[in-house]
Amino acid sequence: MGILEDWGWDARWAEAFGGGAGGLFPARLIEERRGLFQIMSERGAGPARTTGSMRHKANDRADLPAIGDWICAEALPNEGAALIRRILPRRTKLSRRASGETAQEQVIAANLDVVLVMTALNADFNPRRLERFLAVSLESGAAPVLVLNKLDACGEPEPFLEQARRAAGGAPVVALSAKTGAGLDALAAWIKPGRTIGLIGSSGVGKSTLINRLTGGERMKTAATRASDERGRHTTTHRQLFMLPQGGLLLDTPGMREMRFWDSEQGLKKTFDEIDSLAPSCRFKDCVHDSEPGCAVKAAVKAGTVAADRLESWSRLRREARQARRKRGGGRGK
Repeated sequence: MGILEDWGWDARWAEAFGGGAGGLFPARLIEERRGLFQIMSERGAGPARTTGSMRHKANDRADLPAIGDWICAEALPNEGAALIRRILPRRTKLSRRASGETAQEQVIAANLDVVLVMTALNADFNPRRLERFLAVSLESGAAPVLVLNKLDACGEPEPFLEQARRAAGGAPVVALSAKTGAGLDALAAWIKPGRTIGLIGSSGVGKSTLINRLTGGERMKTAATRASDERGRHTTTHRQLFMLPQGGLLLDTPGMREMRFWDSEQGLKKTFDEIDSLAPSCRFKDCVHDSEPGCAVKAAVKAGTVAADRLESWSRLRREARQARRKRGGGRGK
């Protein structure tokens, strides 16, 4: 197996690349730091930059390279760097709306197979935030896994686990301690050679500690959470793809307390499957499960088969998603 295969290259990527015409070679973007990139190719790791033409033609940030992208690159021998000429079509795309008033898509990571949505078993645990992160992960096309960290510091994890299972929409839920290694074996089902796993969550949930545990070293800085509310401090300031000793790739991202929707319609349907599956039974096709007569979802809430807080969360996130779509003017969501 060559270098590229270790980083996820396969026959489908080779077909998309289509050969080395014009001296181009395939590479994967493995680090992004304030617009500066590191790529991995058969030539090894090295710096790369976008062309002026690519930046000029980009309609928004989503047209520019993102961590995890496979690219066509051109060597610049005199500079010891490479030019990014083309981005190969993305298989999956984890996106959110970029900060600021202008509606632009920010691609957090590309070509993920699995997304570990991470939170902590402490006062910062928030099932509503998990639902938001889960919807974005499902929209990406990757498979989400909810990871509840800091098991070592939680005397009674079961109430947290129950809330996480309710929020998971059928996604797997794993409880572990990145600090001690307890429960870490449960992640083995998703860590496979050539597979790319993304890691997202708020600051302070222990992402850096988990990376250090999985990579077998002190690859990332860690910091203690605030004693007042157990919220964390930012320790990761860039995006990076790590090769794991057991095979597989782990992509870290900075802590994100804000995950504004870009395109989330399908993600919300999958996250709230119990609501989506009942919707066709409502009397009105455009029922929003509020005060309409003959609403199957409201009947299920009354019967106790759908949780009232889940319906409330669905309504709030759905309104936000529709507002986001209006702000981008029905623009490109995929």
